[in-house]
This record gives sequence, C-alpha cells and structure tokens, in this order.
Amino acid sequence: MIKKVGIVGFGQMGSGIAQVSAAAGYEVVACDVDDAAIQRGMGYITKSLDKAIERGKADAAFKEKVLNNIKGTTNLDELADRDIVCEAVVENMQVKQEIYRKLDSICQPSTILASNTSSLSIGDMAAVTNRRPLFVGLHFFNPVPIMKLVEVVRTLDTSDETYNAAFQFAESVGKTCVTAKDSPGFIANVLLVPYLLDAIRQYERGLATREDIDNAMMLGCGHPMGPLTLTDFIGLDTILYIADIMFEEFKDSHYAAPPLLRRMVNAGYLGKKTKRGFYDYTKK
Repeated sequence: MIKKVGIVGFGQMGSGIAQVSAAAGYEVVACDVDDAAIQRGMGYITKSLDKAIERGKADAAFKEKVLNNIKGTTNLDELADRDIVCEAVVENMQVKQEIYRKLDSICQPSTILASNTSSLSIGDMAAVTNRRPLFVGLHFFNPVPIMKLVEVVRTLDTSDETYNAAFQFAESVGKTCVTAKDSPGFIANVLLVPYLLDAIRQYERGLATREDIDNAMMLGCGHPMGPLTLTDFIGLDTILYIADIMFEEFKDSHYAAPPLLRRMVNAGYLGKKTKRGFYDYTKK
C-alpha cells in the first residue's frame, strides 16, 4: 500500500505531482539538484495554492496541510523508504537512466519506480534496474493540479500488482486514468503532436494567419485553445523533441517536424517560457 511518495525533479511537473500527492494526504519527499531548485519548486506550489484560495477552491488551512506534507531535499538517499518514487526530470534518456540506477540501489526492494516522461520508452529506463516488474509510467499533464488525466503505461515486464498500485495511486490524487502500452507518445501525444505539426505546416505554407488558424479550431471545432497557442504553451522545443522521437520510432511523415518549427527552436523562440513563439508575449 502506497503511503510515502518520492519525487525526483522539482520543476513545474515534479512540484505539481508533489502538490496533488500532499493534498491527498501522502507524505512527500521531493529531491532536486540544489537548494535553489527546491525553493523554486516550493514557490510553484505556494503560487498554485494561493491561486486556488483566490478562486475559493481552497483555504489557508488546506494550504498549510499541503505544504506541511512536503519535504525538500538534495539527497537521493532520503528516498530510500518511499513506497513509490515518481521521476520528473529533463526528457533525456541518459539522465533518467542514471537516476534510476541510483534509485535502484537506494530504494527498498518493494519501491515502485515511475516515470512522468511524455515520450521516452519506459522499458528502456526499467532495463537499467533490477526491478523491471516494479517499473511503470505515470504521465501527468501540465499543469498537474488542474489537468485531470494520467496515462498509466505498462512495459512488457510491469507486474499486475505494480500496475494496479500505480493506477490506484493516480486515482487517489484526483486523476482519471487511461492505460497505454509502452509506445512513444502513448495516447495523447501520439494523436496531439501530428495535429500541432500540421497546423504549423499550414501556417508555414500561408494557408491562413496564426490567429485565423487558432480561431478556426477553437470556434469551429470547440477546442479550448488553438494549435499554435497550444504549441507556445507546451514549448516549441518540447514539441520538436517529441516529434523527433516519434519520427525516429515510426518513420511516418505525420511526425516529421516542419522546417519552420526547427528554425524557430534554433533561434530561441520556444513559446511562452521565452516570451516569444508563434506569438509575442513580451507585452502581455
């Protein structure tokens, strides 16, 4: 039974997973590389909780409860007694595998290891450990406290017990779960990314303005956000990275990145996080 939760990587995703876990009553230990990263992560959580209070969705007592359930650390050894450890570091296989090698030797034999990757192979991460049956994907969506979906990803070796425990854990933090096999992009991104890439292609070809493309999909198809705005929100570099991984796997032109996307990423136009993508956010 899962009671103690570990988080590796305390950025926007990791802090979000920590927040919803703490809000559900779990005891959380979150690990990152230095004290500054821990402070940033706690800042993300505090800001999120303050917004919830402003909207009348939470109160000061709830905020205090959540924050008291989270401990930050720079020492992976403090995750030794966790029942599940969720990794949410940079989308780089080598970095993730090195973390899992360390966790495999640190954590108790029954600890479940889970990755929040949106595109990389869960099985390739599990392969560097001696606990393949205890390895699973738990793909939360950004922003974690708001988005309701979690993709639970089974590898060839994931045991039924591990899958069920991970599924129940995700449900217990307020999420609706879907199950996917270990294939690049899982369910959401394997369908979403080609749509975003096609929108960029049509913009590049001059079909319509960026505003008209976005408005057509919002008003004509009922999407809450247009594809170019959504690409800015996710990050152009993130979309390019996922597209390249899926194209390498499937060799399907639907996943081939448009030249415009690659040029924009190379120029540093990454979307909202750099204040410039398909739209200019410097004046907003």
